[in-house]
Amino acid sequence: METINELRTGTLAFECRHNSRYRYSKLGGKTPLKALATTKAKLRFPNQKGKPQDRLEKPDSGRYHLVRLIRSDLRLNIIGELFSVPPEVKLEYVVATIDVKEQKLKLFLDKIQVDEFDYKLR
Repeated sequence: METINELRTGTLAFECRHNSRYRYSKLGGKTPLKALATTKAKLRFPNQKGKPQDRLEKPDSGRYHLVRLIRSDLRLNIIGELFSVPPEVKLEYVVATIDVKEQKLKLFLDKIQVDEFDYKLR
């Protein structure tokens, strides 16, 4: 991909293909879209109209939550930074929460914290 438009199109095409075709044993053999449909959860998306044109100042408070599938290599990838995680999260979906004020990355499995890392944003 050589342009931002190619990146946008390619990313959306990959997301669509992945979420509608790939089945995971952890999801009961369902695709991500089928699993989501059975939960009846409402998805929320950021407002696209008010998105910033310039870089934002780094936040000094708040929490950011990311959902990740931990593969057999037991590595958590957060924006290109890798963290070794405990074996009990192998082939599980986890929630990685960045706590800005505490400068910590907290790892949760089924709402139970299983690990914590220093995560310096400033």
